[in-house]
Amino acid sequence: MPSIDQVEQVSKARAEQLKITEIFYSLQGESSLVGWPTVFIRLTGCPLRCVYCDTTYAFTGGQWLSFDQILRQVTGYQCRHVCVTGGEPLAQPRCLLLLQRLCEAGFTVSLETSGAMPVADVDPRVIKVLDLKTPDSGEASRNLWENLQHLDNKDQIKFVICSRSDFDWATDKVRQYRLDETGMVFFSPSFGQIQPVELAEWILTEQLSVRMQMQLHKQIWGDQPGR
Repeated sequence: MPSIDQVEQVSKARAEQLKITEIFYSLQGESSLVGWPTVFIRLTGCPLRCVYCDTTYAFTGGQWLSFDQILRQVTGYQCRHVCVTGGEPLAQPRCLLLLQRLCEAGFTVSLETSGAMPVADVDPRVIKVLDLKTPDSGEASRNLWENLQHLDNKDQIKFVICSRSDFDWATDKVRQYRLDETGMVFFSPSFGQIQPVELAEWILTEQLSVRMQMQLHKQIWGDQPGR
């Protein structure tokens, strides 16, 4: 039988760990930070199953890393920008502590989150990129609309558009919640489902105050994992 001290040591060690799928260095492909060299920390696990998900390999597996191990790897790239992503990073509650540690280390930190997890306790220094799920994603019912109350002007909202009906739904949400007045709103064409020119024409026709974005990393490297 392990002693109480041993159990406490194991519990303490696990409390300072996260399950990580990969840490890699690339160009930020989306958001207002597009194009910046960035270190990505991809956490393992996600409670959602969006039909267009391109990181299904992050649903399972991964390895446990301590915060110190993560910070050492990130620091080794000598890069100012860090993006914490998934999967769904906030599905691991200790992600909040990692975000805090990264901010305290002086990095410019962004968080890519689905909008299905509460963001109220995310460190206010973090740039939150909230991916609100459209009906054709298959997960629109998971959106926590109260998250909108916890965004500020540096935070961003993304809609991945799979169809004209998705576009109309997202347009209604932008107008209903006056999202274009509270932060940056991005509409992205779902890769392979609609053509970028279609989405561009819809945005212009509706005279929406949103920004269209395409995934820069996919334009450069295609669907390669770790890019």
